[in-house]
Amino acid sequence: MTSTGPSLSPAALAGPPPGRASLSLPPLVALSLGYFLVMLDVTVVNVAVPAVRGSLDAGPSDLQWIVDGYSAFFAGLLLVGGGLGDRFGHRAVFLTGLGVFAAASAGCALAPTAGVLIAARLVQGAGAALLVPASLALLRAAYPDRDRRARAVGHWGLVSAVAFGAGPAVGGLLVAAFDWRAVFWVNLPVAAVAVLLTLRHVPAPGPRARPGRMDPAGLLLGVLGLLGVAGALNEAGSAGWSSPEVLLLSAGGVGCLAAFVAVELRLEKRAAVRPEGGRPLLPPSLFREAGLTATNLIGLLLSFGYYGLLFVVTLYFQEERHLGALSTGFALLPSVCMGFLAAPLSSRLTARSGPYVPMAGALLLGSAGFLGWLAAGPDTPYPVLLFALMATGLATPVTVVAATVAVMEASPADKAGTASAVFNVSRQVGSAMGVALFGTLTGATGGLVGGLRVSAVIAAVAFLLASALAVLAGRRSGVAGAR
Repeated sequence: MTSTGPSLSPAALAGPPPGRASLSLPPLVALSLGYFLVMLDVTVVNVAVPAVRGSLDAGPSDLQWIVDGYSAFFAGLLLVGGGLGDRFGHRAVFLTGLGVFAAASAGCALAPTAGVLIAARLVQGAGAALLVPASLALLRAAYPDRDRRARAVGHWGLVSAVAFGAGPAVGGLLVAAFDWRAVFWVNLPVAAVAVLLTLRHVPAPGPRARPGRMDPAGLLLGVLGLLGVAGALNEAGSAGWSSPEVLLLSAGGVGCLAAFVAVELRLEKRAAVRPEGGRPLLPPSLFREAGLTATNLIGLLLSFGYYGLLFVVTLYFQEERHLGALSTGFALLPSVCMGFLAAPLSSRLTARSGPYVPMAGALLLGSAGFLGWLAAGPDTPYPVLLFALMATGLATPVTVVAATVAVMEASPADKAGTASAVFNVSRQVGSAMGVALFGTLTGATGGLVGGLRVSAVIAAVAFLLASALAVLAGRRSGVAGAR
């Protein structure tokens, strides 16, 4: 499947006819449940940290890896997951990812020590890296029509936004009602339903061409590079940016990524001459599509601003306003609830105007929302903060849905999993950068409130830059479509 954006007629852009077929829900539910589990487990563990510390006698370093090791492995292995799906079939890789994720969740729930819990969390991240790119590629195949695909991605994006934002509240409820192990046990029935629905309603792919070699050098360098960068960002918040371990991880990660680029360039040139030989894990030709490159940068800036500031805002409610874990989760609910409006709004706008107009407008709104946090103080009335919560809560899922559609439309069908993986890597790296930088600022700017305000300004600038990129990409797309 090639990009459909530039070739659509005005009638297609105006929306589907009144008699359009309804959206088939079972494939959407199956694929969304997998993504729900992945995004929920990014944040659901945060509120369980005190209980884990008491139960397993975990130290500060253990707790950091229990929370952040999952995201580090998720980001580091996403390219592998996308490449495996493109080569061996996205349905098989999606089911494998669900199985790995469920088994690792059981391992987390049964963990007798902090070390076992950390190891199981890393395996959870590996399962997530398998199923996320595959779920998006399967979504693209299940809904080839542009309008239905935009609506499906809207629901898919809503699930991810709600899962991520609701994590603290869900975790608080489970820990209060049972204990910290319940935040992992809850994954098993959800994964089982997703597997059942996938087997019954998500079609198996047709016969595939025999894949070439798996590019072992690129695989190793890509994984080590991304894990090095993600690990450095995770450690920077607590150990400091100039600590030896952060500098070593950064240097190793950047060096491996530079070598990875060189290997991929060489392999792609060789594959053009000998297609039967090894193929690159990440074909550099993907980045010749300007819209795809711009969307990946937008994804990085989006996650940098939103998730970085969400981390600081959570600290603000807990440490400055002295709210408990459950109360903090409920304080963030206005932001989460905007996803119910954002997903259908974004999918409708994207189907009519293309993905870049909704992205640009939403990012401008989000930038204004971040500036609303400048009013935050130790005793600021909660209603004063509602604009900041609601504006950023609306802008982020609108952008995610539109950007996801842009990635699907710009990527070749045989590289859909890899393109999805690159977009998710961009978002994960952006999130890690935001959390590390903004977390550091809370201790270097005269207190948590000062750090929150400085972080809010930086996040607003990041969203403004992303909005400008969306405008430029939209204009370039329009020019390409007119040719």
